Amino acid sequence: MSRDPWAVRSSGAEAVRWKRCGASMAIAKAERLMNLALCLLGTRRPLSKRELRASIEAYLEAASDDAFNRMFERDKDDLRELGLVIETVENLDGEVGYLARRDSNRLPPITLDVEEAAALGLAARVWQQARLAGAASGALQKLRAAGMPEAEDAFDDRQSALEPRIPVHEAAFEPLMLACRDRRPVTFEYRNSTAARPQERQVEPWTLECWRGHWYLAGWDRARGAERVFRLSRITGRVRSRAGAFTAPVPDVSTVRETVERWAGETATRTARIRLRTGCGYPLRARAASARELGGGWDELEIPYGHGLDAWLVEFGPDVVVVEPADLRADVLDRLRAVAEG
Repeated sequence: MSRDPWAVRSSGAEAVRWKRCGASMAIAKAERLMNLALCLLGTRRPLSKRELRASIEAYLEAASDDAFNRMFERDKDDLRELGLVIETVENLDGEVGYLARRDSNRLPPITLDVEEAAALGLAARVWQQARLAGAASGALQKLRAAGMPEAEDAFDDRQSALEPRIPVHEAAFEPLMLACRDRRPVTFEYRNSTAARPQERQVEPWTLECWRGHWYLAGWDRARGAERVFRLSRITGRVRSRAGAFTAPVPDVSTVRETVERWAGETATRTARIRLRTGCGYPLRARAASARELGGGWDELEIPYGHGLDAWLVEFGPDVVVVEPADLRADVLDRLRAVAEG
């Protein structure tokens, strides 16, 4: 085989050429693997190591035959681990060659209807931050390349009007996500609304849940010996992993979700009566079971009362006054004092 730039037919219609340049910089491994995969997929006969070395620029930069052999064997193993079926064939002269037949590396038919494709496309667009964005987009591209129908066929212009997002602003999200996946205990500094300074928490993380645009971690608090829920925006500093296994059993995922909803105030157990400044607090008004005008620029509302309502009411500042129950009023006052002192 000539040492001139070598062309392979990747689709049977267009030739792809690699041109050598005199630059001595090392070729990135991803590019090297891609070039090797294209060579093996594009050839009609097995290619020997000698031919592959002459055809791929990165291999020409190998300092010795041993260095090239080690590099090639690692690359071949990496491609096989990624799913490429590479055959090893010995010719009549005893020389070993390699190729990847297209029929052995073709994806099976993807049988998704338009609604299923739309759901996958919508899910891929949900993640716009953190490490999940690239994985979701890459998976979607692979499915489309395999023949998945376009999501736009299902919703036309309606889909562009509905573009959900899962916000991930907290630095703690990614390390906690990995800790939940790997079942690794963690420690972090947590700023409680009633405490003057952040306190260290030792937690066995179970799952992350998003509720009303905020992320929450549910897990086992080792110091308190009980299930706890932590709002990620209150985690300060770095999340650190700890050695060892979990000491408490991990509950069912659906049970944990109910715990987060109950803690964040979604599942109401009682009714609270509050006074709200006229023209303010529309999210509270949307949840109100009843409302009446008091005059003087104030209205009185009855709203569902679940755990976490005190933290939500504090966000409305002087526009809200808790009338009852007494424990909710005390919790809100404690939070306001903590904010004032901080």
